[in-house]
Amino acid sequence: MMLSLLWLLPTALAAQPSAPDPISAPLRPLDFGQLNFIHTTDTHGWLAGHLQEPSYSADWGDYVSFTTHMREKAEAQGQDLLVIDTGDRVEGNGLYDSSKPKGIYLSDIVRHQHIDLLTSGNHELYQKNTSEAELLITVPNFRGNYLASNIDIIHPTTKQLVPLAPRFKKFTTKNQGIRIVAFGFLFDFNGNYNNTVVQKVSSTIKEDWFQEAIRDKEVDLFLVIGHVPVHSPEYRAIFKEIRGIRWDTPIQFFGGHQHVRDYAQYDSKAFGLASGRFMETVGFMSIDGLASKTSRQSAAGPVFKRRYIDNNLFSYYHHTDLDRETFPTEKGLNVSRMIAKARTDLHLDQVHGCAPHDLWMSRTKYPDPNSIYTWLETEVLRDLKDESRGDIPRLAIVNTGAMRFDIFKGPFTQDSTFIVSPFTSTFRYVKDVPYDKAQLIVDVLNEQPQVLYETTDESSPTTLAPPEQLAYPEDVIAQKWPSASEQIPLSGPDLVPGYTTQDDAGTDGDDTIHSPISFYRVPNCIRALVSPNASETPKTVDLVYLDFIEKYVILAAKFAGLDVDIAKESDAYMPHVSLTNLILDWVKKNWEC
Repeated sequence: MMLSLLWLLPTALAAQPSAPDPISAPLRPLDFGQLNFIHTTDTHGWLAGHLQEPSYSADWGDYVSFTTHMREKAEAQGQDLLVIDTGDRVEGNGLYDSSKPKGIYLSDIVRHQHIDLLTSGNHELYQKNTSEAELLITVPNFRGNYLASNIDIIHPTTKQLVPLAPRFKKFTTKNQGIRIVAFGFLFDFNGNYNNTVVQKVSSTIKEDWFQEAIRDKEVDLFLVIGHVPVHSPEYRAIFKEIRGIRWDTPIQFFGGHQHVRDYAQYDSKAFGLASGRFMETVGFMSIDGLASKTSRQSAAGPVFKRRYIDNNLFSYYHHTDLDRETFPTEKGLNVSRMIAKARTDLHLDQVHGCAPHDLWMSRTKYPDPNSIYTWLETEVLRDLKDESRGDIPRLAIVNTGAMRFDIFKGPFTQDSTFIVSPFTSTFRYVKDVPYDKAQLIVDVLNEQPQVLYETTDESSPTTLAPPEQLAYPEDVIAQKWPSASEQIPLSGPDLVPGYTTQDDAGTDGDDTIHSPISFYRVPNCIRALVSPNASETPKTVDLVYLDFIEKYVILAAKFAGLDVDIAKESDAYMPHVSLTNLILDWVKKNWEC
């Protein structure tokens, strides 16, 4: 295995002034091929990069410069390079969530990246205004490159149900002349607002247009991009449908949604790559041995190679053979300036308090003083009190997926507020619920999730726990996230903790050699009992929960034997207060700097 060691240059600066310098680490090289891809997914507004994590501190402007140089590098060798994004560009960072209306800066920053193919994620469809912004702004910004194979939308002007974007695209690459038919899918999602329709993948692939597209004989590669886990029933169904007609044509999948680095092998000529989350990861794929304009027959067959690139400047310098002087492009620098101005306009560096220590989502066990969920349960939720309900005992339920990122020791800023919990979900409650029934509801949510998603016709319980936990069955999670006690046999300087990915191709996918990080499972939901008399168990409580999980609470209540029509009996609790607001108010009152 070839490794290069890239040493820290103390004068190196990331594009965002407050970003930390990346730390030196041994790096694996990229293997270019006839056709190369650079992939992002689940960026969730993190266009400024990670301002508290050196390994992921490059911003969208740096990414623009990186793809520009990578395309030039490929074309200088007579190869092709395509830039892909597979959705969930919104919700999850102050750059998107703190503006009014949301996202007024984001779309203009994103559009400066040349993206060859992109799709919608589920987060683009939760709200009416978000999906309409996709139709009216993002789709035109990337005209001809945005694909929506199974998403329709009610046009806000004509009121007609129309495709969000073209269903598929056929094109030929610039240099190699590789003929590609591309599709863009969303997983079988049913949490969208009622102005959009997401058709099941299994139905879409039986439609005439799809059947005609996969019967096109002048195709060298089928390219399936989507906001879909690469290990999923949806992608397996697409693979089988194509293979049933074109048994020998290579297929490349790009996926997302589960916030993990992952790679799937479907057969010897079909592979899928998922490239993480939050601009931590930039995925790289290369394919050699494809039929092309010079040879419509490939003797050896295709060779697929993948790499997960840490989103920092030293990785970018290394893979482009450039340095801090030669790497930045004028376009990239302009985008970085746009991000810096937006952050200033939105006051994202405003400090509301200082965390006394790190609080982790998955790097420590729950319950534990260093668990963000323990903190939420024992501290923040105790401030959840509707004055109209007085001192009536309350049992609050929050799904762990409502928390999206760790809290680091030090300043808790306006940006941190939305990074930790960006959602607009407010609280609802049902009064006079027997305490034992309320407890049992939480037990059902945590211990019998199959009851919930089977009843709601969902393929997996994607909306309760953090998505990265749902990526793999429990019996293999230790293989995907090794415990901190495991060691990588490598000489040299101490390794920085980070991704140590194990996927269908082995353990050499990460571009940066890291020491492993612990990963611990958490329940689907946490609970907090707040009662004026802590020494006594209440007979009844106000059952308080986030409105986002109401349908699951309703189902769990039925299985718990609660004879109450929650849909009719529930009411707003602390109206207009979201979990995000609750956390921010608690920080302001309790964390001094």
